[in-house]
Amino acid sequence: MIKKKHHDASVLSSNLICRSIRRWWWLFLGPVVAAFVIGFVWPFIQGIYLSFCQFRLISDAHFVGLSNYIKAFGDASFRHAFWYTALFAVVSLVLINVLAFAVAYALTQGIKGSNLFRTVFFMPNLIGGIVLGYIWSMIFDGILSKYGTSILMQTKYGFWGLIILMCWQQIGYMMIIYIAGLQAVPEDMIEAAKIDGATKSQTLFKVTIPNVMPSITICTFLSLTNGFKLFDQNLALTAGQPFQMQAGGTVVKTTEMLALNIYNTFYGQSAGSQGVAQAKAVVFFVLVAGLGLAQLAFTRKREVQQ
Repeated sequence: MIKKKHHDASVLSSNLICRSIRRWWWLFLGPVVAAFVIGFVWPFIQGIYLSFCQFRLISDAHFVGLSNYIKAFGDASFRHAFWYTALFAVVSLVLINVLAFAVAYALTQGIKGSNLFRTVFFMPNLIGGIVLGYIWSMIFDGILSKYGTSILMQTKYGFWGLIILMCWQQIGYMMIIYIAGLQAVPEDMIEAAKIDGATKSQTLFKVTIPNVMPSITICTFLSLTNGFKLFDQNLALTAGQPFQMQAGGTVVKTTEMLALNIYNTFYGQSAGSQGVAQAKAVVFFVLVAGLGLAQLAFTRKREVQQ
């Protein structure tokens, strides 16, 4: 009888709490929604509007239609930055995920000191992008100076310098995600594969990797979007150099990525450059969001339901 009364009291208390939460939900959700609208939704809508305007200050913006978008797509430096960024994103995506998975797989095989190795590999992710860029700039220049050149002298040096920097920073972070996925692979499936006579490579490709697809989805999404959004490392390591003069007199920074191109356009000295930069930013958002959603849809179809 006492247990029943105690149970009834607990149920009543839970019901009262649930009713209180339902009554006052707006008090908890309201500040979050307000912060989201003020910090993201309103600036996003305002940014789309300004992409159709010419302005130096928001207060003096006046509508100019699609001219900003026409100028953006007609800008040779923007087109070069697009293809350069796309190539960088693809190469960095492949290298980061392959190496991060390889490291994670090795560290989940019961080797000694695996926790220490995990910490060491993860630590570069804690360093800020600007600091990282300057550190690697000194490292590369120290190496290349022996051959009478610099990372700022040739486009290929800047490209592979950014790839090395990005891999060094991101591999440890992706490794942690892959380790979590590998540890979630059911042991009975691994044992069943061994009993059936599967080799290590067969077990890896037929059992382990399909079960790690959720982690692959996350890491692919992060590395793809990070590759396209790269800014601070690009600014600190090469700042877009070297320069290349086009036939029409346009100067193209050959290692300039999309985010840095938008930044340089916005703070350019030409009249109306802010509106063109805003148009570039909208195109940039649509590109990254579209690619990210397409990648998520593609990889999620290949996830195995456990």
